[in-house]
Amino acid sequence: MEYTENMTFEEASHALMKDLKTRLAELHGHFDAQNVDWHKLHLPLAKLVSEETQKSIGSPEVVEVRPKELECDVVRYQNNKERWVALVGLLNGHPYEIFTGLQDEDEGIMLPKSVTKGKIIKTVLPEGQKRYDFQFVNKRGYKITVEGLSEKFNPEYWNYAKLISGVLRYRMPIKHVIKLVSQLQLTSESINTWKVGVERALKNYLKDDEKVKYDESLAKLDNDVKGEASKEIGEGV
Repeated sequence: MEYTENMTFEEASHALMKDLKTRLAELHGHFDAQNVDWHKLHLPLAKLVSEETQKSIGSPEVVEVRPKELECDVVRYQNNKERWVALVGLLNGHPYEIFTGLQDEDEGIMLPKSVTKGKIIKTVLPEGQKRYDFQFVNKRGYKITVEGLSEKFNPEYWNYAKLISGVLRYRMPIKHVIKLVSQLQLTSESINTWKVGVERALKNYLKDDEKVKYDESLAKLDNDVKGEASKEIGEGV
């Protein structure tokens, strides 16, 4: 099988499959007279192809059982003059869960500005209840643990965050997760503010070309909204 510089991906894939089928047929022809367990060849081969494909496209493996500790990015942003924070749990560098809320001591979580990373630790209490804590290292090198994240954020935000985290856990591509979040039909103004925040936080994990498309779509949406507003004002006059 020979590849040329002008060969497209589809042509290269077709050539590879054709060559693979030919070589497998040769193996069958040679060993058919023997008592051969072809699964010993086919299954490892399929596994190898799957693993190599995941490596080439950067597709992360699905891990259903959450590790006790996850590395975490701290993403800060502003929504409607309010300061928000998102804690994005990472597994092998990919978003695995997300928790968001206000940067507020009473109704959210307040962290030093220098904190950009940490850990989200899952703790199972003696009663069987689960708790998520955030731990970071301060400037002096001491570990600081903020216990009970679910108690720090608005319960409604927390429940929606669990929903989005479930989608991330099964490795839906980030651009599709953002689209899913943007299409949520929510009536509360505050929860819609939360929704925009989640989109902004997840945008950090898009590929460069995907970020450009996302920014273009936001700009188009903003222009459409302004156009509708101008139209309504004109009609009112």
